[in-house]
Amino acid sequence: MPTWSEYREIARGRGALAYQLFIVNSVAEAPPERMQEILPRHLAYQKQMEAAGKLFLAGPVSDDSGAQMSGGGLIIYRAADIEEARTLAANDPMHKEGGRSFTVRAWLINEGALNFQLRLSEQRGGIE
Repeated sequence: MPTWSEYREIARGRGALAYQLFIVNSVAEAPPERMQEILPRHLAYQKQMEAAGKLFLAGPVSDDSGAQMSGGGLIIYRAADIEEARTLAANDPMHKEGGRSFTVRAWLINEGALNFQLRLSEQRGGIE
């Protein structure tokens, strides 16, 4: 198996985008009541990271059935490297205050499509 850096170059060489982001898998550790106490600070932090251009996407994830909340979430950061992404995740109040534990992995975006619809006169937009 090649190293991560080698694989990025291989992907670029075959014409893939090879755009690197960092995925944070955030897993519930505290009781729901404690997580609800932390939630406003967590959301404020997410808003700060969005304004700073570090937060790409974030949101809650279901359990394995797809029918129940898991208390966990997925956060995708733009960062220079995995250490910066770990620091961003560690500073999230949800992690810092023990509501959730987390792991961070590098992720390459190689394929897929993202479509936006922006209606300026109606001041609304959407993702398809």
